[in-house]
Amino acid sequence: MTRVLVVDDEPAIRRALELGLRAQGHDVLIAADGRTALQACREDAPDVVLLDLGLPDRSGFDVLRALREWSSIPVIVVSARHGSHDKVDALDLGADDYVTKPFGMDELMARLRAAVRRAATADRVVTEHFVVDLGAQQVTRDGVPVRLTPTEWALLAALVSRQGQLVSRERLLHEVWGPAYGVETNYLRVFVANLRKKLEPEPSRPRYLHTEPGMGYRFTAE
Repeated sequence: MTRVLVVDDEPAIRRALELGLRAQGHDVLIAADGRTALQACREDAPDVVLLDLGLPDRSGFDVLRALREWSSIPVIVVSARHGSHDKVDALDLGADDYVTKPFGMDELMARLRAAVRRAATADRVVTEHFVVDLGAQQVTRDGVPVRLTPTEWALLAALVSRQGQLVSRERLLHEVWGPAYGVETNYLRVFVANLRKKLEPEPSRPRYLHTEPGMGYRFTAE
């Protein structure tokens, strides 16, 4: 069952989407504003987000921008705005698709299925020495699961989900340990060292988990 977060300030649209999605067997979460949407993404782990751009407290662009700071969850913008610049801006900010209102439910369902399929494929990262399955929350070496602590997994997932990108120390501390953390860089050194011992072929010469001195960390699969 796919968990879908519907973010729209129009009750009639929310209700129509909720009924249509539930009829297709999906679990549905509802948010009428940006704050609630971001909270739901953090706490309820939806599989895909249907996001309107015109929200009462902040724009859908702001929601998308904030979400992309820490999550790669698929986002389909569902908006009455037909302008090409709106579509370009949404896609540049990280939206996976853009559907204009009014829309056909069959088309929307097809786009939703496609976004979820793409995300499922991207959730599996294969290296020469191990495989990270973000969806299953598991790492394997030669087909054998690698035992990670919850904190080790959270840190690895935060890096793998942004493959190739520099992730700042502050962002990692906020995401893994919580918003009250931001300067405890010794935590990162310890846990990254533990991950290297479990995953790197030569922990002292890391191939996958890279330190960017003074800035943060980067994961590469090559």
